[in-house]
Amino acid sequence: MKAIIPVAGAGTKLRPHTYTQPKALIPLAGKTNLSIIIDQLKDAGINDFVFIIGYLGEKIQDYVKERYPQLNCHFVLQNERHGTGHAINLTKEIIGDDEILIVLGDTIAEYDVKEIINAPYSMLGVKKVDDPRNFGVAEIEEDGFINRVVEKPAIPKSNMALVGVYKIKETAFLFSCIQKIIAANIKSYDEFNLTDALECMIQNGVKFQPFKVQNWFDCGKKETLLESNATLLKKFGGNIAEEHSFENTIIIPPVSIGEGCDIKNSVIGPNVAIGDHSKLNHAIIKDSIIGSYSNLYEIVLNTSLIGSDAEVKGVSRSLNIGDNTAIDLGGGHKN
Repeated sequence: MKAIIPVAGAGTKLRPHTYTQPKALIPLAGKTNLSIIIDQLKDAGINDFVFIIGYLGEKIQDYVKERYPQLNCHFVLQNERHGTGHAINLTKEIIGDDEILIVLGDTIAEYDVKEIINAPYSMLGVKKVDDPRNFGVAEIEEDGFINRVVEKPAIPKSNMALVGVYKIKETAFLFSCIQKIIAANIKSYDEFNLTDALECMIQNGVKFQPFKVQNWFDCGKKETLLESNATLLKKFGGNIAEEHSFENTIIIPPVSIGEGCDIKNSVIGPNVAIGDHSKLNHAIIKDSIIGSYSNLYEIVLNTSLIGSDAEVKGVSRSLNIGDNTAIDLGGGHKN
């Protein structure tokens, strides 16, 4: 079993952060989107990985090589982004006929990876959603098999969204279908989509079973990234590196604080992830993600996403307030 992880997207919904950092490496609950996916698959016994890289791909490559030297990793460059089907097709020579598990690089889902690997049929991860029009959708027969998949249908016939996890046993058939849709210029939303290749397989007799994921975390934009950060911090329990300096500081769990941080006169948490070697002084931070090597002074932050090597300085205030007084210093309801 080989794992394919496409991480070539530009992550436009997370700009300005993705101008300098791939979306898959944005900090999340003391980890990264990519490390959570790799750890999940590695723990299930997968050691062969193919990463499809593009924009800022050298950062993905350096990160994986440094953090996971024990894994057998290949990196395939997708110079032009023509969709997930086109991306997967670039791995054909490396994969051969081996069974594959495809996990989209912005997909974090909870499921039993070993159970899916050992299943007798090809499998597609699904999750019931309120509005499936923005997702690939699986239509499921009474016998439990999928009889159709369609990308972002205008009138969905199912509310079971494809979450971005695909176990494929008939790998040669998949590549054949991808090449057919490319040759015939069959596109969904101006891209060669993996969903169309899967539909080709289904219509030619390949059996797919759905599997429901327990949780599915959306890390594609700021608001949902922060929600996922909070949920995952609760799940992982947070983590505070041993190498740190906290002076006159209150920590409200769950939080994750990287190594070498210097935090003074501050209140941190809940639901805060701070990268390595950041400095905070007179800061109140909650429900936020702070990158590495950032400096924050005299600031109150809520539901904020601060990149690495950033410096934020607020305004120092001295107040002498009597009884029965209400003061709004402004900006309290703005992100």
